[in-house]
Amino acid sequence: MTTEVHPAAPHHLPFFLPGPDGSDPLLIVAGLTLIAAIVAFGLIFLRLHTLPERMAHRGQKLQFEIVAVLGLLALFTHIHAFWVAGLLLALIDIPDFTGPMRRIAGSTEKIAGFPPGAGDTTEGPPRSRGPAHPSDDETARRHAAHHGQDA
Repeated sequence: MTTEVHPAAPHHLPFFLPGPDGSDPLLIVAGLTLIAAIVAFGLIFLRLHTLPERMAHRGQKLQFEIVAVLGLLALFTHIHAFWVAGLLLALIDIPDFTGPMRRIAGSTEKIAGFPPGAGDTTEGPPRSRGPAHPSDDETARRHAAHHGQDA
């Protein structure tokens, strides 16, 4: 066997041809590129998929939880309507109903003479504080006295 190159063979082989040891550099580069592309696509998909949750994170806790559940349903069922509903819900600012209701309840407790938070409990018998309005007899007596009539 001779180690001379055949006169018809090129003296320089391109890099993408496998070497004499069987290693294929182009296949290795293509495999690494494919793995990197799949990972990049997955990261972009997950970033897009969590868009409603990231948008609703600035809002109220209840709104965030509903959007997160819709996102999980969309992820596991592959029904895109859940994702769209979560995105729309994240875009809408839900008004805060609990704050005004707490203020109304606190004012009502103050008017009724309860200490703050005492109206929340249902333990024990209701307190007897007397009638909230004067009785009908008392109203009639006041009316007659006001108009100068004898009752």
